Amino acid sequence: MAAPALQIEGLHAWYGESHVLHGVDLQVNHGEVVTLLGRNGAGRTSTLRAIMGLTGSRKGSIRVDGHETVGLPTYRIAHHGIGYCPEERGIFASLSAEENLLLPPVLKGGGQGMSVDEIYAMFPNLAERRHSQGTRLSGGEQQMLAVARILRTGARLLLLDEISEGLAPVIVQALARMIVTLRAKGYTVLMVEQNFRFAAPLADRFYVMEHGRVVESFGAAELDAKMPVLGELLGV
Repeated sequence: MAAPALQIEGLHAWYGESHVLHGVDLQVNHGEVVTLLGRNGAGRTSTLRAIMGLTGSRKGSIRVDGHETVGLPTYRIAHHGIGYCPEERGIFASLSAEENLLLPPVLKGGGQGMSVDEIYAMFPNLAERRHSQGTRLSGGEQQMLAVARILRTGARLLLLDEISEGLAPVIVQALARMIVTLRAKGYTVLMVEQNFRFAAPLADRFYVMEHGRVVESFGAAELDAKMPVLGELLGV
């Protein structure tokens, strides 16, 4: 039986002396879309950052395709085929959209990255704005570029942090179609989302975090039955 794409057990993490994750356990199987839900400050972004080695010290186990990565530096973690799209996007303002897209190297441990033509077919807006500077892209175009940039590297496990935040409904719908397409292509997605309406139809499974811990986990088929609990935990 193949190892999960991502297996986290007993994960603790710190920023300096601040203990932010308290024994997180979660699993993401190949080809799944899994959503981390929770209020602001619950530990969802810190979980993504800890996977990438971007917190302070970490303790516990993070296995990617069965390989332990908790003791590795960030650049070596990425080479296990992981792409991280942070909430702040990280677009280089002085570079054009296409230069931003071509900047990251292809990961040796990843799969075959999407070609520029494939990316432009998925994101026609970026094809039209390929020569525009990063600062001249709309928020939605910057978000598309941030995701497209990691697809070109060959990463197959995508960590997406609040990709729908603050965007127009038409852009949010385009991002939802993108996630459906990526799942059909065999990508694995772990995403943090505050926009429950965006996340609910896309995810195969959900984890709910509170105070740096996972307090609920359930599959998409259980979503309706879990709504009263989610109402208490999330205020949705």
